[in-house]
Amino acid sequence: MAKKDATKKAAQAAQAAVAAHTEDENVKTIPKTSQKSNLAGSFNDVLGAVEATYNDYLQTLTPRLKLIDTLLVFLVALGVLQFVYVLLIGNFPFNAFLGGFISCVGQFVLTVSLRMQYATADKDRASSIFSSISPEVAFGEYVFASLILHFIVFHFIN
Repeated sequence: MAKKDATKKAAQAAQAAVAAHTEDENVKTIPKTSQKSNLAGSFNDVLGAVEATYNDYLQTLTPRLKLIDTLLVFLVALGVLQFVYVLLIGNFPFNAFLGGFISCVGQFVLTVSLRMQYATADKDRASSIFSSISPEVAFGEYVFASLILHFIVFHFIN
């Protein structure tokens, strides 16, 4: 009889240990699940913020500023593409790479300046920095500065 009691106690102890181990695993997995849900919630929050910003961008900007922004994205992509080409293939005519890259960066800077002048033209002109410059004059200066930039780049390449 004593042997049966010892066996029952050992079995109960083993069941208690398994139950405690199972509870420990459940406790450990709960933070991982909540961490994943917090991460998914954070991702959804960021995605919602980006979507709201993009929708506001589409509703509030004029078509002229959207066109300028498209040109800016193209110039950045072209500069990145040239840089990746130099990293992967090589830079044998190095002055050609520098000329093309400087042309992208210079045109980007000039286009950002044009965008700033156009953006202030659409808002209150009295309180802006560019209040004395009309959009037509700004575009003329942009074209002239672009011609000078490309003339310099052309002579740099030879």
